[in-house]
Amino acid sequence: MDRVGIVGASLAGLNAALELRRQGFAGHLTIIGDEPRLPYDRPPISKELLRGEWPVEQADLAFDKAALDADWRLGVRAEGLDAAERRLTLSHGVREQFDGLVIATGAAPRRLPGSALRGVHVLRTLDDMLSLRADLRETRERVAIIGGGFIGQEIAASCVKLGIETVLIEAVAPSQHVVGSRIAHVLARMHEKRGVRVRLGCAVAALEGGDRVSSVRLGDGAEIAASVVVVGVGVTPNVGWLENSGLTIDNGVVCDETCLAAPGIVAAGDVARWPNPRYGVSRRVEHWDNAVRQGIHAARRLLARPGDEAERTPYRPTPWFWSDQYGLKLQLVGTAHNADEVRIVSGSEEEERFVALYRRGDRLIGAFGLSSAGKIARYRRILEGEAFWDDVVSPMA
Repeated sequence: MDRVGIVGASLAGLNAALELRRQGFAGHLTIIGDEPRLPYDRPPISKELLRGEWPVEQADLAFDKAALDADWRLGVRAEGLDAAERRLTLSHGVREQFDGLVIATGAAPRRLPGSALRGVHVLRTLDDMLSLRADLRETRERVAIIGGGFIGQEIAASCVKLGIETVLIEAVAPSQHVVGSRIAHVLARMHEKRGVRVRLGCAVAALEGGDRVSSVRLGDGAEIAASVVVVGVGVTPNVGWLENSGLTIDNGVVCDETCLAAPGIVAAGDVARWPNPRYGVSRRVEHWDNAVRQGIHAARRLLARPGDEAERTPYRPTPWFWSDQYGLKLQLVGTAHNADEVRIVSGSEEEERFVALYRRGDRLIGAFGLSSAGKIARYRRILEGEAFWDDVVSPMA
């Protein structure tokens, strides 16, 4: 393999590139990214960067650019792919063929009707952050955040710290689809305790305003006045450019359990959908930790020769996610999906310091911690193996 292309100058794409070199790939390496920037860390854009506590440069990912020896194509979009030939069509009309490809194009935020109004924002990139931060500094009035996922919650926490009146609007409790109903309502109370007006059970009908947004109209006819609105209603994988590519596209680039999407093509990060043997479901994982680990795994799979162990090694991580809000650390390891039971096994909800465990059948499938990093580290180790509920919970009873 002499020529490898990485589509996506992302966290996953960068880690794939670094691993290719670590594994001895000495050929020509091309990294294509639609943003005009080298790869950067996204978690700070809703926290330290949004609040103006860090300079933008502090988000840059540290790596030895000279040692990586890559041909960087920044500000360039991939517009098409012939998977059989591994030939890319780029935004400037150039077609290039590669021996191997890594697809790490991530995901893009969903938007709502009315999003073109001034004062309406999404938050995914550094440019998104700079635009929102400028608006917050200019208006200093009420902010309405539509969507109570972790990105919406982090923005709410940052706005509170900036002294801005904040409304969080969500159809269910914050991050309920991730952590389950009980813990989601704990998170709702956490925000309310700090002054966020949390509106649950609300559907958004429209964003109102002339040239600039002035209010959010709810499905029941109520209106919430706001001079800034942030839409955080999830993301969709960046796969439009792969139409008619020959790859299987279904809520992401569909891969096998080793991250292989087609001969000579792997995928990693938010755009990759694969069957994790640990959980028996095919899904995408939108976590920082996953982008790092899957980028590394995909690179090894791409370089694998017939008969190599890496050719048949499945990617079977135990997901791990964290969020920093109000000086508290929220962590989820494993999964809460389809849990039969959730149980607080240490601390208390009222103290905002606890660990909750999730059971499915006779198995421990996940653990959520609030201000309990040490304990969650222990459960992360447990969940890497075969974790039976009674073995974990009974000694604590």
